[in-house]
Order: sequence, then structure tokens, then C-alpha cells
Amino acid sequence: MKKAILYTLLLIGIGSCRNAGNKDSAALQTGTEQVNNQTKHMNNLVSIIEIPVADFARAVTFYQAVLGVPIEATDMQGTQMGIIPNEEGTVNVVLAKGPDYKPTAEGTVIYINAGQDLQSMLDKIEPNGGKVLVPKTQISPEMGFFALFTDTEGNKLGLHATR
Repeated sequence: MKKAILYTLLLIGIGSCRNAGNKDSAALQTGTEQVNNQTKHMNNLVSIIEIPVADFARAVTFYQAVLGVPIEATDMQGTQMGIIPNEEGTVNVVLAKGPDYKPTAEGTVIYINAGQDLQSMLDKIEPNGGKVLVPKTQISPEMGFFALFTDTEGNKLGLHATR
């Protein structure tokens, strides 16, 4: 599945490079119109987040305790997936265990929406096997608060909330 996604992204990238080198503004305008038509129907720029895990059962237990939601386990072509519930039109988040998934504290940091009160979710991190890296910290009065933590698998993630 990852190979199919990478192949699609490669084709998009090749098409973008071809368009970028084209001096014909009409062709570039047509490409821009196509992108605008595609993106105006998107609720979120990101549609799926896969959090890599090494020990599936341990990760499911951790995230169920911290998030306070049930996680549905399924197998997708040999990859264990833990589907975190979401509302229609929002980002889909799954726990993923398979040969292509390696937990890491480096790279992209995903921020979980902690609702109205970040501290209550942050307080569940360490008792359930995670580690708080940055405590609740104000970004600004308008943007709210954030915190950083590592989960039981070694992934670095963040929390964000208005309070």
C-alpha cells in the first residue's frame, strides 16, 4: 500500500516538475484551476495519520487510556491497525504495526487535540508508560497551550488545547 502511495506521489511530482518548466501561462493556469477544484472540497489538508508501533497491544492500551476512547483493532494485508474513532470529515488516525512501520522520536510531530483542557490528558501520559518531554506551555493567549511527550513505542507527539 505504501508503494502505491509513493508511486502516486512520484507521478504528481513529475507532473508538477513538467508544469513548472512550462512557460505557457495558460497551461499553468489550467493546472492551478485543477488544484483549486480538488482542494475546495477538502475539510482538512491531512486525511490519514499512521502512528507506528512496535508492540500493538501495549500501544492500544496506552492510547485508549490517554485518549479515553475505544480503539478498534483490524488487520489490513498483514499490517495490524488500531483505528481511533473520529467524526466524519476529520482526520483519520490509526496505530500501525507492520514491517514498514518504525516508531521514532525524530521527524514530523503530530499534535493531538486535547480538547478544552490539555492538563487532564497530559496527566495520563506517565501513569500509562509514556514520558512528558515538555510540560503544558502557553503558545499565546490566542493560540492556547501545547505539550510534548513520547508514547510507549518511542514516538514523539504533542498535545494542543485552548486551555
